[in-house]
Amino acid sequence: MNAKIKKQLRNCKRRIQRRLQKKQWPVQRRRMFKDHNLHYELGDKTQGVPCGGIGAIHLLVQQLDFADVLDSRLQLLKRHVPYFESDHVLNMTYNIFAGGKCLEDIERLRNNETYLNLLGAQRIPDPTTEGDFLRRFQDKDVETLMDVINDRRLRVWQQQPAAFFAHAIIEGDGTIAETSGECKEGMDLSYQGTWGYHPLIVSLANTQEPLFIYNRPASRPSHEQAAGYFDRALTLCRTAGFRDVSFRGDTDFSQTKHLDRWSAAGVRVVFGIDAMPNLIALAQALPGAAWQALARPAAYEVKTRPRQRPVNVKEQVVRQKGYSNIILVSEQVAEFPYRPGACQRDYRLVVVRKNLRIEEGGVKVRDELRYFFYITNEDTWTLAAVVAFANDRCNQENLIEQLKNGVHALRLPANTLVSNWAYMVIGALAWTLKAWLALLQPGAAHKRTLLTMEFKKFLQELMLLPCQILRAGGRLIYRLLQWNPWVAVLVRSVAVLRALRFR
Repeated sequence: MNAKIKKQLRNCKRRIQRRLQKKQWPVQRRRMFKDHNLHYELGDKTQGVPCGGIGAIHLLVQQLDFADVLDSRLQLLKRHVPYFESDHVLNMTYNIFAGGKCLEDIERLRNNETYLNLLGAQRIPDPTTEGDFLRRFQDKDVETLMDVINDRRLRVWQQQPAAFFAHAIIEGDGTIAETSGECKEGMDLSYQGTWGYHPLIVSLANTQEPLFIYNRPASRPSHEQAAGYFDRALTLCRTAGFRDVSFRGDTDFSQTKHLDRWSAAGVRVVFGIDAMPNLIALAQALPGAAWQALARPAAYEVKTRPRQRPVNVKEQVVRQKGYSNIILVSEQVAEFPYRPGACQRDYRLVVVRKNLRIEEGGVKVRDELRYFFYITNEDTWTLAAVVAFANDRCNQENLIEQLKNGVHALRLPANTLVSNWAYMVIGALAWTLKAWLALLQPGAAHKRTLLTMEFKKFLQELMLLPCQILRAGGRLIYRLLQWNPWVAVLVRSVAVLRALRFR
């Protein structure tokens, strides 16, 4: 970042801080939102676009040689008249960065001359062309697309410090992608009674990157094909140089027939396991001395003074209406060795016993015990550490929520299972590029903040920035017309990417 841009950013920050500084206001005679004599004009020489941050994403794609590799490996088009495979994939991904939520939003972009200039493109595919492109995918083509993304992912990971490769945590989960359509091939009824698909998402918990997505009918179980994608994620992380790898998942992913093989490969596993009657009987047979109070870590650190907890309005309504209310009284944890029927060795089975009080209308009805089981081959962790590690998997729910309602990657714009699978992978690429931009930040604070930032906020702060597009001296210049605290991070990112040489 040159001295001129630093000065401009500093002045922008100073001006807004001056306007927003706290002061004792006198009584005002005029409201803040004043009336003006407004007129609209159409710019002739000066043109702007509302998504100036896409330039940083496009530069990242360029530096990774993503388009070249994709065009060489993904063969869907017999002739390029005029688009290449990468043009279609990046068109749908960039639509998301421009604030689009569905394929139809591409029509707005392809009629924006400045947006086309921003990408250096004469034209971009329209929504119906993109639908046709998605229908060209077969299973092997979607797998090829994910392999290309993961190949470029390795190049981003290679830029990380040695501490990054200490421990990779791979986790899997399924989610229901609902649709109101009636003619989508492969759709089915889910256990919730809704129509749609049931995609599997295997991700790296360290960075919340989706590594693999596999689409299935909604009636299929969560663990279907999960073992194969866990194996592929293991190969990916071992290739990257991770020294330790862990698998984590809920009760649907314990898949005991694979535990011996994964343990022999040096993988740590922590899976939930269903509270089957035989396991509950074993837990109930444990002596009292085997149980200890479960100490859970604090959800967050209080940096000032603890605040008084507000009144729980929901619980008041439940009591007033006489509904059943389940109240946690205490939690204990214990362990015992257990050998699943498909295994040749014993594993550590950690059990959490929850003591619950059931109330109706604020009156105690009964006490109840519930058991939760976790199977692991990790022998050195404390019981509380195993439970905390297993429960930390809930952060993947945040990733799934972002893919669903932030990126809108789990929308179903096409009419077949495979074509919608392809769109899920292409849509998730937008979240992946956000994660890569974060990983390449020079500062640890900005890196962590960007990794965990919701996609909506990412769009508002770094992508949807009004800017002019200029050509001067053989350069394509993005002249930003708005300042916010993240603009400096965006400009610095471009400087870092321009200087970066991927190995």
